[in-house]
Amino acid sequence: MQYKDLQDFKINSQISLSSRQTSLDLGMTKDDLKNELRETREKLGEWQDTLYAHARYSVLICLQGMDTAGKDSLIREVFRDFNSRGVVVHSFKVPSQKELKHDFLWRHYIALPERGKFGVFNRTHYENVLVTRVHPEYILNENLPNIKEVEDIDEKFWDQRFEQIRNFEEHLVQNGTIIFKFFLHISKEEQRARLLRRLDKPNKNWKFSPGDLKERTLWGEYRKCYEDAINRTSTGNAPWYVIPSDEKSVARYLVARILYEELTRYKEVKEPSLAPEILKNLDEYREQLRHEKN
Repeated sequence: MQYKDLQDFKINSQISLSSRQTSLDLGMTKDDLKNELRETREKLGEWQDTLYAHARYSVLICLQGMDTAGKDSLIREVFRDFNSRGVVVHSFKVPSQKELKHDFLWRHYIALPERGKFGVFNRTHYENVLVTRVHPEYILNENLPNIKEVEDIDEKFWDQRFEQIRNFEEHLVQNGTIIFKFFLHISKEEQRARLLRRLDKPNKNWKFSPGDLKERTLWGEYRKCYEDAINRTSTGNAPWYVIPSDEKSVARYLVARILYEELTRYKEVKEPSLAPEILKNLDEYREQLRHEKN
C-alpha cells in the first residue's frame, strides 16, 4: 500500500478492515523513521507549549487496537518531548465498583484534559461498544434499567450507545476539545509473534496473561465490532484514523505526523500578547535587570 498524503488514513466513508493493510513501506529506513519521528515530536512539543499559553483548546487522543497493538510504546515515543505538565495519560482498565455506579461515559468525562493540555486515552470509551459487545454479559454489571439479562441487550441498545458516544464527542468539540481517534491496525500473525516475544523474553513475561489466548480466539468478532464502531462514529469533528501498525516505527511516525499536520491548521493557537502597558516598558525592564545589584 502506498499513500499520497496522510489524509489517506482518515476514515471518511464506510470501510472494511479486511481490505485495509496492516503493513506499509514508507520507503524509509528505521534510522530515517527514528529521525523523522524525533523531529516531529519536538515540533509537537513546541506546539503544545503554545497550546498551554493559548489555553482555549484541549486535545484528546484516543488509542484503540487489538492486544499487543503497541499503544504503550507509541505513547512513550510520540510524547517524549512534551512538557510533563502539558500531557496526561489515562489507561482505562475494567471499571471499578464506583465507576459502575455511574453511566458508562462518566469515568472518561472526568479524565478529560483541561484547556491548554493534551489527554491521551489508552483504551477509551469505545471499550463500551467493543469488549462489552463481544462479551455482552459485562453490561449486566452496569445495573441498567430494563437490562436484567443478556437477552435484553438488543440492536436498539447498541444503536443508542453509539448515538450517546457521537453526542458526547460532539459536545466536547463544541466546547474546545480537538479529538483524534487512532485504531492501530495489526494482523493476527503479528499479534501471534508479539505474544510469543512476551513469553520468550523474561522481562516481558509480566505482560502475558492466559486470557490473551482466549481473547485471541475471538479475533474475528473483535474485528467486526471495531469495524462497526469506526464506521458509525468517524465524523468530521471526531474522525478515526486507521494506522498500519505491524511495524511499530511506522505507526509511531504516522500518528505523530498526523497530529502535527492537523494541529498546525489551528492558526489561532498563538502565545497571548503582552498587555500594551507592559510591552511599551520592555526596555526599562531589561535595563533594570541588567543593572540589578546583588
